[in-house]
Amino acid sequence: MTQYGYTLMTEQSSPRDLVRYAAAAERAGFDFEVSSDHYFPWLDSQGHAGYAWAMLGAVTQVTERVELMTYVTSPIMRYHPAVVAQKAATLGVLSDNRFTLGLGAGENLNEHVVGRGWPPANVRHEMFGEALDIIGALLDGGYVSYKGEHFRVDSAKIWDLPEQRVPIGVAVSGSQSIESFADKADHLIAVEPKADLVQEWDQATGGRSSRKVGQIPVCWGPDKDAAIATAHDQFRWFAGGWKVNAELPGTAGFAGATQFVTPDDVAENIPCGPDVDAIVEAVKAFPEAGFTDVALVQVGDQNQEEFLDFAEKELLPALRES
Repeated sequence: MTQYGYTLMTEQSSPRDLVRYAAAAERAGFDFEVSSDHYFPWLDSQGHAGYAWAMLGAVTQVTERVELMTYVTSPIMRYHPAVVAQKAATLGVLSDNRFTLGLGAGENLNEHVVGRGWPPANVRHEMFGEALDIIGALLDGGYVSYKGEHFRVDSAKIWDLPEQRVPIGVAVSGSQSIESFADKADHLIAVEPKADLVQEWDQATGGRSSRKVGQIPVCWGPDKDAAIATAHDQFRWFAGGWKVNAELPGTAGFAGATQFVTPDDVAENIPCGPDVDAIVEAVKAFPEAGFTDVALVQVGDQNQEEFLDFAEKELLPALRES
């Protein structure tokens, strides 16, 4: 049975509000919650970018049941992989083994802040592979020393490990990333409902049991036109696609790249308005492609509580019956 999640979108809400939404999402019946991990919003109009790890620490204390996940953290520049492992283990302890570490190769938007330049994709993948090796070894326990092309670790050890090893999910977009990273992770993460990704993942992992976690933006609201306007204002960056989105260095770049994206363009890709059937139709593409988990993003901050009420009473029952 497909599990449905709620996204704690750090770019569009304050940390205090996100903690409140997290508790409400659990009460509404969501199975899991994922958090973005950004230093910058995509667009100035979103207006937020709190520290995901502090927020998630608070979320562990206001929830009891939902699984938690980063969606996704980049361990290649802004964070050293040894520190990511420590943070993940701590959240595993605080959440009583409810945390999964979602990892990806990152975006220039967030990583440029440390002033090291933005490497080409092949170098980023090399760095990501080394980071996965380091994080996995540290989460296994014991002392770890490592000397790679991009990272070094000198006699590191995570002293507070959860009872269960923190699972690792890895964001993939095609055959190359699956081939490179499938054997270093437990679960697949993707933002498009592509059945071939799931099939290639299963082949690469020998069919071992794993979650396939997808994510989809929706913009529920009682007025369809207002919902479309919100989605266009807050989420038109989504139209760029991964290869573009990974390269742009700041909000001005995303504003420029999306200046010709129209509200109609956004509405064609994001279900907007009050129609539960339209949302269900969009979401079900993921389970039909073989995904086991789908996290929903409710676009915009202003209707989060109303969306969660709608999700409890209408959307989640409809999704589970579809």
